[in-house]
Amino acid sequence: MWRQNETQGTDFILLGLFPEFQHRSFLVSVVLLVYLAAFTANAVLVLLIWVDSRLHIPMYFLLSQLSLLDLALTSTTIPKIVSDFFSGKRNTSRVACVAQMFLYLTVGGSECLLLTLMSYDRYVAVCHPLRYPILVSPGVCLQMVSGSWIGGTLTSLVLTVYAATLPICGSREIHQYFCELPSVVKLACEDTSAFEMAVLVSGITFLLVPVSLIVVSYAFIFLSVLRMDSREGRRKALTTCSSHLTVVTLYFGPGIFIYMTPGPSHAPDQNQGVSLFGTLLTPALNPLIYSLRNREVLGALTKIMKQSSVLQSSRKNFRL
Repeated sequence: MWRQNETQGTDFILLGLFPEFQHRSFLVSVVLLVYLAAFTANAVLVLLIWVDSRLHIPMYFLLSQLSLLDLALTSTTIPKIVSDFFSGKRNTSRVACVAQMFLYLTVGGSECLLLTLMSYDRYVAVCHPLRYPILVSPGVCLQMVSGSWIGGTLTSLVLTVYAATLPICGSREIHQYFCELPSVVKLACEDTSAFEMAVLVSGITFLLVPVSLIVVSYAFIFLSVLRMDSREGRRKALTTCSSHLTVVTLYFGPGIFIYMTPGPSHAPDQNQGVSLFGTLLTPALNPLIYSLRNREVLGALTKIMKQSSVLQSSRKNFRL
């Protein structure tokens, strides 16, 4: 009977970013600037790790993959906000909506798994440094990255395919600035209790279990750091690990709020604020967190800037 009442339209209507906000042009401009900053910072970090041979080690390889995921995460949502605002369009086809859901869930799930494996990398580096070249070899790193992408893709595919088959009755207005899974499921005119259970299980698998593993890893790390005799060794270990822990907190916090807490208790603006933090601010902050507290990355950046300056000076002298 529910499917008989399904509306015939195929387009969804995205209400956009904080639709009740009076100065939306200013808000969208700020979002665009932060997006460009996040995109540039992550792209520069990937470039530095790629061109500087001193950074060709597992930790920085995994960090470069995190930056690539951040680039993808912001690019699946923010350009759509800007495009819809300046074009004045709010509708999006069902196919486009499903595609955006799939990409967002794939990247988000992959990043959860990658952050967990990065904590394993830090655990081995601090607690088993002599076995590190074996336990975290280049081949193992490739397996980590591949496993992250495969796990995120498969889970996203299952959830997205099911969500795409849900009948939509009545309003097709999505109280979000992108096609987010919980917001789309709210429009269904079918019993979604089984699907909500699947989302809960996925949330436990990709959020709570990884957080638990990360906490256990860092418990062992801090115990090992406390037993170190070298003050410089303790400082370096704590600096690297604290950067990763900060990123973990920034990333998993919004995810747990959206997917692991009761949906009816979330106001639309509250959901949008948390989603914007996870999809824009966290990717913008990640390169700063890792680079500003990392001598190797700062050294690579300084080296590239000096080489660029020397090259420009040589070109000027050649022209003269």
